[in-house]
Amino acid sequence: MPGVTATRPPADPAGVFDWLDVRSAARARAGLTRRLRPRAATTGALDLASNDYLGLARHPLVRAAAADAAHRWGAGATGSRLVTGSTELHAELEDELAAFCGVEAALVFSSGWAANLGALAALSGPGTLVVADESNHASLIDGCRLARGETEVVPHADPTAVRAALADRTRRRALVVTDAVFSVDGDLAPLAELAGAAREHGAGLVVDDAHGLGVVGEGGRGSVAAAGLAGAPDVVVTTTLSKSLGAQGGAVLGPRRVIDHLVDTARSFIFDTGLAPAAAAGALAALRLVRERPELPGRARAVARELAARLRAAGLTASEPAAAVVSVRAPSPGEAVDWAAACRAEEVAVGCFRPPSVPDRFSRLRLTARADLTPAEIDRAVEVVARTAPAAAVGR
Repeated sequence: MPGVTATRPPADPAGVFDWLDVRSAARARAGLTRRLRPRAATTGALDLASNDYLGLARHPLVRAAAADAAHRWGAGATGSRLVTGSTELHAELEDELAAFCGVEAALVFSSGWAANLGALAALSGPGTLVVADESNHASLIDGCRLARGETEVVPHADPTAVRAALADRTRRRALVVTDAVFSVDGDLAPLAELAGAAREHGAGLVVDDAHGLGVVGEGGRGSVAAAGLAGAPDVVVTTTLSKSLGAQGGAVLGPRRVIDHLVDTARSFIFDTGLAPAAAAGALAALRLVRERPELPGRARAVARELAARLRAAGLTASEPAAAVVSVRAPSPGEAVDWAAACRAEEVAVGCFRPPSVPDRFSRLRLTARADLTPAEIDRAVEVVARTAPAAAVGR
C-alpha cells in the first residue's frame, strides 16, 4: 500500500554466513581448499618453496642489520611514511636501490602488493587505457581494478596484441602493464618489444620485476636493466624486497617526477604505516651483499636450469626457467596437493599452484631455485620430486 514501508522478518544471526559453508564445500570438492602450515624457526626440510632466491634471508649480516635496526628504531615504523614512518634507513635504501637499478629515484612501500596498487592507481585513472598481460600477478590485476580507467587484457607475452590494443584506443593516456618474470612458469616478458610497442603509441610501460631483481641481468640488476631499459623516461619498475633481498616490503623505481607524484597521490603509500625499520635494514644489507657478490644471480639461474633439465629427463613436464622459478605440471588440483604433501613428508618443501592462482587452469608444483643450494641438495630435490610424482604426471 502507498506510504507503507515493507519490512523483512529478522534473520537468524547464526545463519548469516551459511553461504560460506556452501562455498567451502564446493572448493573442497574441486581440490581447492587451502591450509596454513606454521613452520618452526628451523626445520630439516629442504626449502624449494620460498622466494629466498639468493639465500640471504638468514645471512648473518642481513640478520644482524635487521636486529640492530629493531634495537635502534623499535619494532615498527610507528606511522605512515609522511608522518613518522620514514627513517634514515628508508632513505638509504631508496638511494641505493635507485643507483643499483640505474634509475633516478625509488620509493619504498610496506609490501610489493602495496607498491603495485599505488603505482597503477596513481599513474592511471579516468581517461587512461591500461593494457595488461593475461598472466599478470594478482597484485597487478587488483591495481588495474583500482585504476578507474579502462583495462584491456591481452594474450600472454604478445607485443602484437599490445600494439593492436593501443592503436584502437580512444583514451587520451595509456599504460602497458606486465610482470617481467611471470611467477607461475618463470618465463620472461619480451620487455624490449613491449617498450617499442608502447613508444609507438605514446604509452608508458609499468613492469613488475619482483622475480627479476637480484636474479636477472648483470649482477642481478633486474629484467628491465637486462632489456636495456634502465633509466628510461617512460618506464616504471615495481618490485619487492621479500624475494632476492630476503626481507619484506616493496618499491617503485623510475623517473624522479613519477616518484614525486606517488608521494603526493599513491593512497597505499600515504595512508599505510611505513615499512618496519628492521625490514628496511635487512633489505639494505642484502642489497649490499648482492653488489659485493655479483656471482649470486648467475648461480641461482644455473640451479634453476639444472633442476628443470633433470626433472624433464625424469619424464616430467617442467618449464624452461628464465630466472629462478621452475614449474612442474600436475594432472589435477587434487593430485598437485597430494604431490606437494608427499614431497613435504620427505622433507622437501615445494610450492603448489592451483586455480585460480594459475590463469591457464593447469595445476603445478613450483620449485624455486636458490643460489646456496649444494649439489647434494639438488640431487635430493630431483629424486624426491620425481619419485613422488603421480603416474599421470610422467610423460605428459
